[in-house]
Amino acid sequence: QVQLVESGGGLVQAGGSLRLSCAASGRTVGSTTMGWFRQAPGEEREFVAAIIPIFGNTLYGDSVRGRFTISRDNAKNTVFLQMNSLKPEDTAVYSCAAGAILGTKPGLYNYWGQGTQVTVSS
Repeated sequence: QVQLVESGGGLVQAGGSLRLSCAASGRTVGSTTMGWFRQAPGEEREFVAAIIPIFGNTLYGDSVRGRFTISRDNAKNTVFLQMNSLKPEDTAVYSCAAGAILGTKPGLYNYWGQGTQVTVSS
């Protein structure tokens, strides 16, 4: 059974930074495609970033490219999302997910965490 637990969310002012963590159990992050998604109230789930196993190639959504960075620590079996230059429109529940194929669609990911709230004030 794969379990994903996010942490690191909170309230930050616009222009600030946060680092989200996703601790995995039941599967190693180094052998699995790991992704971050977000969902704001009344909105569809939006792809944020993903990282593939072994080579660590990354993929970013258009709205976060250049501001957010996904990374992983295989020893800690944890994936991170460093978020810089945060904007009020980044406010959402952020969830990490694990899957077999790199992509931007939520349906490609089989396992999901509960999510962590990120609120950016103006």
